[in-house]
Amino acid sequence: MSLEEDRAVQAAKDTVVRETDQGFRVLGSPDKSVTHQHDVDRIEEFDVTNEMIQESGDNPEAWLTYGGNYGQHRRTTADVITPDNVADLEVEYMLDVGAGSSMEGTPLIVPGDPPIMYQSNGPNHVKAIDAREGDILWSYTYAVPSDVVLCCDDNNRGVAAYGDKVFMTTLDSGVVALDRYTGEEVWHTSTADHEEGYSATWAPIAYDGMIFTGSAGGEYGVRGFHTALDAETGEEVWHTWTSPETEWVGDSINQSCATNWMNATIDVEERRLYLPIGNPGPDFDGSVRPGPNRNSCGTLALDMDTGERLWTHQEVAHDVWDYDSAAPRVLIRDMEIEHRNTTKDVVVSAGKTGWAYTMDAETGELIERSEPGVQQLNMYRMIPHIDEGRRMPFMPGAMGGNDWQPPAYNPETGLMYTKMNNSPQEAWWRFEEYEEGKKYWGGILEDQTEAVPDEYNGKISAIVAINPETGERVWRDWIESDAYIWGGMVTTETGVVFTGTQNGDFIAYDGESGDRLWEYDLGEASIAGSPMSWYDPETEKQYVAIQVGGSGWLRRGAGGRDTRLAVFSLSE
Repeated sequence: MSLEEDRAVQAAKDTVVRETDQGFRVLGSPDKSVTHQHDVDRIEEFDVTNEMIQESGDNPEAWLTYGGNYGQHRRTTADVITPDNVADLEVEYMLDVGAGSSMEGTPLIVPGDPPIMYQSNGPNHVKAIDAREGDILWSYTYAVPSDVVLCCDDNNRGVAAYGDKVFMTTLDSGVVALDRYTGEEVWHTSTADHEEGYSATWAPIAYDGMIFTGSAGGEYGVRGFHTALDAETGEEVWHTWTSPETEWVGDSINQSCATNWMNATIDVEERRLYLPIGNPGPDFDGSVRPGPNRNSCGTLALDMDTGERLWTHQEVAHDVWDYDSAAPRVLIRDMEIEHRNTTKDVVVSAGKTGWAYTMDAETGELIERSEPGVQQLNMYRMIPHIDEGRRMPFMPGAMGGNDWQPPAYNPETGLMYTKMNNSPQEAWWRFEEYEEGKKYWGGILEDQTEAVPDEYNGKISAIVAINPETGERVWRDWIESDAYIWGGMVTTETGVVFTGTQNGDFIAYDGESGDRLWEYDLGEASIAGSPMSWYDPETEKQYVAIQVGGSGWLRRGAGGRDTRLAVFSLSE
């Protein structure tokens, strides 16, 4: 069956996103969600368990959660591909996903015969795919309400697999559960009112009968939260506001934002969640929210069972530069801290500031702040009022450093790999009245600035390797382009690191030296997806998959043209 005959694909194609003064608006979505089945009998029926997901990081045949394991390492133990033979990688197949929209996701692999891939992209479209053959088994498109507004495109970064279901966040700030064998909708839960500006774009995380999901809408004056849902019913188990009233002045808590718009990292031993937390609101006018604005721009640890706040580490107090700290946290067990003569479980954050922060997982105490991954020029200088007319480009700009791009960690090399932006921007603050569902920036962000600091090297982004124990920046590959760099990384047990660039290049690096070992030109479409890898014992091949097609956010996004799933392979 062709994609033209797939009703869910057609529904996704008919759904378009238009940029307005208030952000991106979704138009043309179907009145009801659409499932189209192709060959669902190929999908083996068995439950995806806690144990399977916990072991996913050590199982070369699986990729069962967004970051590869609950610690968000984005590492595979598949070892067919090595630095010595990666140049022999070949294209296994290219799959046209059919929906010309944002491609920022990471596919999942549920092992079996055949292994089943669950791949998602904007606008809330997901497919079950025979990962061995590249055949679509079922497809689904969610009916997004026409009054949804989004700051930054109709992204969907992935799904969760648990039990007999697949879970996807929805753009109207909800979670939908699908039968993973048939693609049919089981339940949908709204976590917040999208008319207030809430939305959802990340991959949810599943554990112990619960689905964990956060909040987005930090440009619309919402109040950030994280919530747990019952995996069987969708009912709310607990709900926690990210910022406590006692640490904000007056009623500024109501528009505090501090949203949690990328997924949680799960510590299954301590039953803790580590959340990345975004900017306070409004973004640029700090005069209406005095004080440090605690729990914004940093890491928040919660009790998994109750949602109780345990600790917070703030990277930027009283942020007026839109320095979200959005990327998933990396949990590392038993890291040897030589300068403290101790061993600790640590949580590592790569934030927009350009630094990586290594924290004690139990207390949130800062252990190490790394060398900067990108240039820091005019950083932390107060932005001017719009009426003063003073130009002051600052770096990193509001794109970071590291924005949402998920890092990868390799315990063999001891290094964390991340993608960082290195572009100057300007901002001005101004007083704005809050209006529900409207942009609440408290100022203007100028992306296409002609004013640049004298020391700017002209490189818009970089691939960076950092030692989280010492803070050393071990290597850096500057990328020349006109577009921002999005998407994440994957690393292999053998020390190869894969990632894509905004130039359409898919690259394999030597994880220790940073040398480029292999490159593949995927065409004009930029790469904003995050790669992953698995091994199929039937074919005796290791595969690497990457979503191609970019994201349309801001002037430098390539948009969702030429949207494909590219799968490469190498035989034993």
